[in-house]
Amino acid sequence: MNELVHRECLSPNCNERKLPISMVVLHYTGMQTMQEALDRLCDPAAEVSAHYLIDEDGTVIRLVPEEKRAWHAGRSYWRGITDVNSASIGIEMVNPGHEFGYRPFTEAQMESLIPLLSSIMARHNIEPANVVGHSDVAPARKQDPGELFDWELLARYGLALPTPHPRIRLLHENPGAFYLSLERFGYEVTDGRAAVAAFQRRFRPRIVDGELDGEVGALLFELLIARDASEGEDWKECGEEDFPY
Repeated sequence: MNELVHRECLSPNCNERKLPISMVVLHYTGMQTMQEALDRLCDPAAEVSAHYLIDEDGTVIRLVPEEKRAWHAGRSYWRGITDVNSASIGIEMVNPGHEFGYRPFTEAQMESLIPLLSSIMARHNIEPANVVGHSDVAPARKQDPGELFDWELLARYGLALPTPHPRIRLLHENPGAFYLSLERFGYEVTDGRAAVAAFQRRFRPRIVDGELDGEVGALLFELLIARDASEGEDWKECGEEDFPY
């Protein structure tokens, strides 16, 4: 092992990738104990896994080698990718989740996550915009890592997109146009309310109601501009129809 990975407990639940690695998906385990989660992630009958598991005491356990396709995202979508498992590294954070007493992630967990995530992103040239939560890639099914996860801490280290602080509200006349912009940002929007709730959980966790409002519109507008500029896309070529709200 090395200073970033403390133990190895290899899961049989993996196969070959079909896509290059371009994403990291963060999860919570949603189980009552670390051992319960570890047992499930290594159980062939469960057919689930992740590349890494981070316990609340900061211990990092490798479950699947990065070159293999772990089974952590399930039916999911991000920025046109439907086989998220093939394109991503999955990291599970031990936390009981909403079902068993959701609580803030520990300082030790975050202190272990930051260098591990930084190393993964550097190895695979992953953009901060592609460090996402399970709820982002599966908004109709998942809530993790949830509204208590400290995304802003990751953003301060350049490991995730920072939350903008809009100076104005952007009200939209056409919800369908808003959903098109949300899809352009990355979300699957078949269930629009669930997609909005996932966006709020990530970028406005104090209110997660699935409702469109001027603050949500302004956040999405600024995030699209910042992301496209950082990735070298010429957002100025977008017409007004891209941001009608």
